[in-house]
Amino acid sequence: MQKILIVEDEEALTMGLSDKFQNSGFATLVAKNGIDGLAQAMDQHPDLIILDILMPQMDGITLLKKLREDEWGKTAKVVMWSNSKDLDVAEESKKELGALDFLIKSEWTFGDVVKKAEKFLEP
Repeated sequence: MQKILIVEDEEALTMGLSDKFQNSGFATLVAKNGIDGLAQAMDQHPDLIILDILMPQMDGITLLKKLREDEWGKTAKVVMWSNSKDLDVAEESKKELGALDFLIKSEWTFGDVVKKAEKFLEP
């Protein structure tokens, strides 16, 4: 069973995404801040990480930079997930840090996020 790590500080979004992924046959891990998210990523090596940008203790961009310093983390599959429409942050996360995509929360349903994740996880 493939594992999805959801790093998101808004509990309603975390639970909604987690439920949708579980109902689609995935195991889910959740983290409410960047420090916990980084620790879980390094310990659990999920198949995909859904990563919020604006979070307490460590933001998503910092987490992604730290993740990329690790041997496993260099190739970890990460989708950025944010309310921010900051195109500079989107470009940095994708071009410089290798995120697979940058999703604006208000433009995606939980089901759409799962479908997007499934495409990234196809062999």
